[in-house]
Amino acid sequence: MARAKILVVEDEVDILEVIEYNLSREGFRVLSSRDGDAGLRIARSDAPDLVLLDLMLPGLDGLEVCRRLKADTITCDIPIIMVTAKGEESDIVLGLGIGADDYMTKPFGPKELVARVKAVIRRRPLVRKDGADERIVIGDLVIDIFRHEVLVDSEPLILTPTELRLLHLLATQPGRVFTRDQLLSRVIGDGAFVIGRNIDVHIRGMRSKLGRHRDMIETVRGVGYRLRDV
Repeated sequence: MARAKILVVEDEVDILEVIEYNLSREGFRVLSSRDGDAGLRIARSDAPDLVLLDLMLPGLDGLEVCRRLKADTITCDIPIIMVTAKGEESDIVLGLGIGADDYMTKPFGPKELVARVKAVIRRRPLVRKDGADERIVIGDLVIDIFRHEVLVDSEPLILTPTELRLLHLLATQPGRVFTRDQLLSRVIGDGAFVIGRNIDVHIRGMRSKLGRHRDMIETVRGVGYRLRDV
């Protein structure tokens, strides 16, 4: 991770310099752009490990940059952290809905910046795509989706099929915020009846069964849920 390459797309020079300094000090290689079009070109040519993307950009705005990055087979797997000064829920939900992995609201401190970047990069290898048995271990939580088995403190946890799919999805990328719509679209299966805010009901059910570990599932107010990145 020490030599991971970060692309920062930010039009405010002072903020860009602060971000570049703090990421470089942590050992990251930093690329930068002050507008969306140039940011897209750099992402396609230099294959960064992560894009730190301001939403308010001249010309092509951050949401459109995010949309194009996720639609391009060359860049679709690059994680994106959105940065917004507005902090409006609608922008955050829209950005996460089109593929951003996380968001930060200005102003933010250097420690938060570095922690968020490291957390998003750390998630990337968690999902196995080779079709082999998938087993996710996060602290005292073990999820084996193919065995339909969940263990907490080495004890079996009895979940409904919908709860298991929800927990597994959250666990594939700890720390990533999933909107309710994203959770809704990915957990529906045979026999599952999940509409709108009923996602909240299933989350409450999981928390109740997790007992002392209930705080692993965090609510991001106005946006959705994430599994705590331990």
